[in-house]
Amino acid sequence: MTEADRSAGGACCGGPQACVFTKAIVAREAGCEMSRRGSVGERDLVACTSPVAHTNCTTLAALLRERSTFALKLPRAGAPMVHAKALQLQCGGVRALHRALHGADATAPPDVHRLVGLAHERWGSLLDAPWGDIVPALAAWQPRRRHRPRV
Repeated sequence: MTEADRSAGGACCGGPQACVFTKAIVAREAGCEMSRRGSVGERDLVACTSPVAHTNCTTLAALLRERSTFALKLPRAGAPMVHAKALQLQCGGVRALHRALHGADATAPPDVHRLVGLAHERWGSLLDAPWGDIVPALAAWQPRRRHRPRV
């Protein structure tokens, strides 16, 4: 696993093709046509089937972390990130990019690979994405509330 995978909050113990957005996919906040799910024991694993898609997602994850470090109060690059912040970075980042591309009518879980492709078509590069709109939407993302059982 590369340093970019670790710093982007990717899978902690996956192989070299572990999906960068594993947390978002397992949480069902995102999907990816290039991913393959599996499990080892009780642990869910998500692998990327395309080296090009893996590189693109690694770039997106690194940009999400870089651009939202201050807003999310993330630790310095290379330092481990707590699960909740990694989840917010991945889920909120994918949702915010989806909203930037499709407007506020983002209902179904977005496909990460397609989002990256659309971003390249629309802006030419992920660097040219409207980060001023994406970062606040990413920071506003909240996980689903757990239902407390009635006693």
